[in-house]
Amino acid sequence: MSRPTTPISTRADRDTPTRFLSRDSTVNRGVADGDPFLTEVGQISDELRHEMILLSDTLGVSMLVDAINHPRQAPASEGTVLGPFHTHDAHEKSLGSALHSDPDATPLLVLCSVADTEGRPIAGVKVDVWEGDSKGFYDVQNPARDGPDGRGVLHSDVDGRFFFQAIVPVPYPIPMDGPVGKMLQRLGRHPNRPGHVHFMLDKPGFDLLVTALYPRGDPYETSDPVFGVKESLIVDLLQVTDPAMASKYGVEVGTPLLTYDFVLFTDQQARDLRRQKAVEAMEKQKRKVVFHNGLPVPAEE
Repeated sequence: MSRPTTPISTRADRDTPTRFLSRDSTVNRGVADGDPFLTEVGQISDELRHEMILLSDTLGVSMLVDAINHPRQAPASEGTVLGPFHTHDAHEKSLGSALHSDPDATPLLVLCSVADTEGRPIAGVKVDVWEGDSKGFYDVQNPARDGPDGRGVLHSDVDGRFFFQAIVPVPYPIPMDGPVGKMLQRLGRHPNRPGHVHFMLDKPGFDLLVTALYPRGDPYETSDPVFGVKESLIVDLLQVTDPAMASKYGVEVGTPLLTYDFVLFTDQQARDLRRQKAVEAMEKQKRKVVFHNGLPVPAEE
């Protein structure tokens, strides 16, 4: 059965922020009126703080762009927002490594696999992982940051498996001390994201997957301010109950356990589906589409 693709945080509100983006007059007025606001968004951003990404996320634009550029259908794993806290300085980690130095966190063992849509394991996938600490802060939010923490880069083994030690993610507010926070306050929207672990899976020949996993039962599961939660990405946390398994992975019996099987589209599968979606969208408007360099362009009537 095909998994739902609608973000559950928007299902109760069909008039999502992205809707007005298609109305030219509204967009034009918004750009003109919002010029000082956008300037402030740019001014507060730096190499570690990405306020423009946060703005895109909270307006639903990031999810819209991902749906257009990286369309997926079962059995391929669904994507979600990159978020503003990804960095390029994460250290390479061996399988089984601990990503965090947080002494107050609840340890979490993460066991995953990655395969193609035919179920064949994919070896050598670069897996970029990052998450916040036990208080809901990412390392880049720490003024005393002297290097990456709570993040790492691993590679899947010959059986397509990868595993590491993380911490149980907790909900946290997105930054409210900048222009995006002020915008949310004026709109009467809360800033709290449900707890999650970010993943980016990359290998030549396969469509890049940027996604996240959300432990079930989070109080903000259905009202994510960046519209990132999808039902297929909600996971039930288990427990390590076998002493032999605990010994193998270097954790204690009773440690929470997260398992997930990722499935990647090939580049060709992604191109084919993008083309199909473009044709279907134009047909609904009773128009034709042609393709230039792989990009859909309305055909001249």
